[in-house]
Amino acid sequence: MDINENSFIYNADIYLRLSKEDGDKEESDSIVNQKELIITFLKNREDIRVHAIMVDDGYSGVTFERPAFQQMLEDIKSGKVNCVVTKDLSRFGRNHIEVGKYIEKIFPYLGVRFIAVNDGYDSMEGDRQANHIIVPFKNLINDAYCRDISIKIRSSLEVKRKRGDFVGPFAPYGYKKSIINKNKLEVDEEAAEVVRFIFQMYQQGNSTYKIAEKLNLKDILTPMDYKSENGSAYYTGFKRNQKSQWTQVHILRILRSPVYMGTLVQGKATTPNYKVRKKVQKHPNQWNRVENTHEAIIASTDFLNVQKLLRMDTRTGIDRDKVYCLSGVVKCGDCGANMVRKTVPSGRKKFVYYVCGTHKNNKSVCSSHSINAAGLEECVRKLIHYQIKNVMDVEDMISKLEKMQYPSKTTINRNTQLIKKKEQIQKYNHMRMDLYEDYKDGLITKEEYMELKENYEKRIGAAKRALTALEEEISLLALGRGQTDERIHILKKYGNLESLSREIVISLIEQICVYEKGEGEKYPRIEVWLKYMDENVGCCEISRIPEEGSHGQNQ
Repeated sequence: MDINENSFIYNADIYLRLSKEDGDKEESDSIVNQKELIITFLKNREDIRVHAIMVDDGYSGVTFERPAFQQMLEDIKSGKVNCVVTKDLSRFGRNHIEVGKYIEKIFPYLGVRFIAVNDGYDSMEGDRQANHIIVPFKNLINDAYCRDISIKIRSSLEVKRKRGDFVGPFAPYGYKKSIINKNKLEVDEEAAEVVRFIFQMYQQGNSTYKIAEKLNLKDILTPMDYKSENGSAYYTGFKRNQKSQWTQVHILRILRSPVYMGTLVQGKATTPNYKVRKKVQKHPNQWNRVENTHEAIIASTDFLNVQKLLRMDTRTGIDRDKVYCLSGVVKCGDCGANMVRKTVPSGRKKFVYYVCGTHKNNKSVCSSHSINAAGLEECVRKLIHYQIKNVMDVEDMISKLEKMQYPSKTTINRNTQLIKKKEQIQKYNHMRMDLYEDYKDGLITKEEYMELKENYEKRIGAAKRALTALEEEISLLALGRGQTDERIHILKKYGNLESLSREIVISLIEQICVYEKGEGEKYPRIEVWLKYMDENVGCCEISRIPEEGSHGQNQ
């Protein structure tokens, strides 16, 4: 059909695309210039009328799952559009199989005219036979170019990961990207203090649920909200919902991340090739792991202790927030199973023992190895106290540490938090006041105004409570009664050591083995394997354990 003779008018969509993956940095390839080129081309084409301009800015040409492209297809299917005009074949797509399918099958079937201006291709004009050869060849070149770019990007990222450069879009919670080098991480002190608090709480025996609960009570922002508040490429406008809450998932993710001991683990997932975007998880042996790439927030020894705790099968009691101090540490010396706590009532008294877990589940396997809990804890306490006295002068160490500037550093951190919390309250007050102006101008309804107003009032109230707590803590620090550095605090506990704590046990004890009493022996034998002690002190035997009576010994 002669278009001009029949005055047939085509309704066309102008399609524009630009992607970082294409490596398009020249001005001629920008969205604006693509548009101007096509508009100029269509000025003298009386048979083509522009229906809409479809733009996919920042989308790869490998896949056709692009929002503007999909909307254009819907317009074609509904009969609104019967012509597609693009700058060239590469702007339409870089997957030669998919591009060929659209040009040779789908568009002809739907009666759609396709024009690629710079390639001189018009499905309604020109040498059809030549196009059958040239167009597929050009599509192959575009596809090969995309494949080449993909290989270069993958290789570049792999080199950076192996070198220990951080290649993620956002820094992990507790860190920020260096201004000088975006591939290096620096400690974000405000968030880092929360990370230290989480690790300390967990080492002291608190459950992940309890830690999340305490963070929510202290009005600490979650990692997502913290990034949003600090302007990490987030824009939400009005938030109708309350800010997110800390959960056990947040806590576990932080506790398990080696980034906090200065180790970067990257490249955990990949895609099969440049045409398939579905993520595939790699085997841990293929991950890129580089140590000492940035400043650690948590000491490696503390981090490894926490990983050991996470692997332990320990649970808190129904009415307890913390696990028992020896949970998961006491082992049966004969079968290697965990010893479990067992409470035995006797009249008005209750006796607590550790018994072999294997024997508890199956009386025909192993033996009870029953040992009094209080007696075991007291002997372990005495042993640790004795070993510490032999290894170092505790008072001298504490004195040296206290001369360091930890308290002043803590005070500076609290004052910084105080300023930020005041700024946060001021910002919420301004936002609340602006709501009324938006309501008067008709930008929001009365219901939306009341809902958003209540939301901001709740935020202001929570921030004020956190502000009061900070002011009280700063006052205590000024009087010298504030929290000192975690290491000083633990050493003071070690110095007194009036009772065992979960933190001390995990920090100093590798494991405790309990053996069954031998023939003629009155007391069971235990071995305590200690950490961080003299190399010659790996195993210490205690032959006598005080008893609370003989009840439970023969269970």
